[in-house]
Amino acid sequence: MRRKIVAGNWKMNGSTGLVEHLVGYVRSEVSCLDNGVEAVIIPPALYVRDVKSLAGDELSVGVQNVACWESGAYTGEVSAAMAKDCGCRYALVGHSERRQLFGETDAAVADKVAQLMSQGLNAIVCVGETLAEREAGQAEETVSAQVRKALAGVSGAEWQYVVVAYEPVWAIGTGKTATAGDAQAMHQAIRQVLKDLGAPADTMSLLYGGSVKADNAAALFAEPDIDGGLIGGASLVAQDFMSICQAMPAGTGR
Repeated sequence: MRRKIVAGNWKMNGSTGLVEHLVGYVRSEVSCLDNGVEAVIIPPALYVRDVKSLAGDELSVGVQNVACWESGAYTGEVSAAMAKDCGCRYALVGHSERRQLFGETDAAVADKVAQLMSQGLNAIVCVGETLAEREAGQAEETVSAQVRKALAGVSGAEWQYVVVAYEPVWAIGTGKTATAGDAQAMHQAIRQVLKDLGAPADTMSLLYGGSVKADNAAALFAEPDIDGGLIGGASLVAQDFMSICQAMPAGTGR
């Protein structure tokens, strides 16, 4: 059975006040859900310990990025081992903002995945096409290549720690969202790529991200290959984030 995951990526937002308000609220509300969703809070690294201290057993915690290296003279970087030491279960890698703003390559993403696998941490591997690539009919080709390159070194039991998040670049923070049908088609294609890589694709969780909100989450989560969401702006509002968690259908049909 695939995990149902709703992960909130705070990006470079947050404060101690937000941590205290949002985490406490979400923790209490998630404990009342009966749909089996795993809620994950992914704050800036400075707030990871604060979030973890309030999360209890009801919430999982992640970091927004990890280094390509195990340790060493890499000022400003956070290693996978450090993330694990602070109680994180998840880490984002390959987010489009890291690729576009910081020059992160597919090879770097693969190195980061390897670091996470070495620590037994869950990697949420982000993939997605630009608007130009979609309009040129290259969306599936682009995303499939990103998946193959990022996960080329994963094998065996490591697959249980891999989650793929499809985030069309043109939908991140723009208010635009892929239709449920378009998102499903890409998730189905991603699952096929995973099968081609020898992964247990039918048991792996695939998330959709890109302007997911309370009013569109239910339609997205109803699709057979969409197992949850990677949430940006809406994850900063406690009630909105919880509404998205509540939109996950109950049942074990996947």
